[in-house]
Amino acid sequence: MSPTHAPAHIVDPVLEEVAPDVFAYIQPDGGWCVNNAGLIRSARHSVLVDTAATEYRSTLLATTVGALLGGSQPTWLVNTHFHGDHSFGNVVFDRSLIVAHTNTRIDAERAGLGMTTLWSEVDWGDIEVRLPDLTVDDGAVLHVGDLRVELIHPGPAHTTGDLLVWLPEQRVLFGGDIVMAGVAPYTLMGSVAGTIRALEAVAALDPVTIVPGHGPVSGPDVIDENIRYLRWVQRSAAEGAAAGLSALEIARASATTEFGSLGEAERLVSNLHRALLELESDPPLGQPIDVLGSFADMIAFHGGQVPRSAA
Repeated sequence: MSPTHAPAHIVDPVLEEVAPDVFAYIQPDGGWCVNNAGLIRSARHSVLVDTAATEYRSTLLATTVGALLGGSQPTWLVNTHFHGDHSFGNVVFDRSLIVAHTNTRIDAERAGLGMTTLWSEVDWGDIEVRLPDLTVDDGAVLHVGDLRVELIHPGPAHTTGDLLVWLPEQRVLFGGDIVMAGVAPYTLMGSVAGTIRALEAVAALDPVTIVPGHGPVSGPDVIDENIRYLRWVQRSAAEGAAAGLSALEIARASATTEFGSLGEAERLVSNLHRALLELESDPPLGQPIDVLGSFADMIAFHGGQVPRSAA
């Protein structure tokens, strides 16, 4: 399968071999719906970590992966969570067994193609939801030749069904959207507090190389950067709540900080919506929240439609 014409604004993905037979597939510039993927291969088996948002981007990924696998498809395809930029391309890999957390399958079935309505001007192409074939709860281990690939569920974080993909011998982590590089974290559908705990668990693994869900391949410093941002969100929410402010009002008052230069800075509003909810006594992490209302606030904060990056 070869990609058709490229939309004019798409920047070519970058393939980085971060360890022997372990590849990061980086899609610049890492903005909304422009995620990263990864490939782990051996002579007999292979694992693809996530897909892409649109038909064009997913077909381009499939072409790159096919070249690395001699024309074959990956044995396993791990979705780190249900969001469409990481999973809409599942349908392109029709011979791969899709593995995900139990909540990812539930959320993907419930969400359908709903994400496409948030950016109606994007050329999504001929996509459909292909649900996971195999679901796990706490985690699992895949054996890719001599490579041990651990799937770890850290609890509610970016969503309630995240999986980290960890190669302990190579000390390489595919962090999904629990780890962001150069762009603001996004915790609306999971938990601010839970993401901090997940990042602390990531730090305890002692990774050398981290492939974030969005942004460039990074070192362990990116963990601290994410934690600092999320703790600032928690402090801002607590101070704003004490003053009787809404998430949008807090965001507008807090925008001119060191974190204002992060890409997708408007995510601050959504993160504050979640952080305000978590100020309640013993709230269940990842409880349902008004996603469309949060997007309306992000549009108001941004001064216009939340920018799209996907083709």
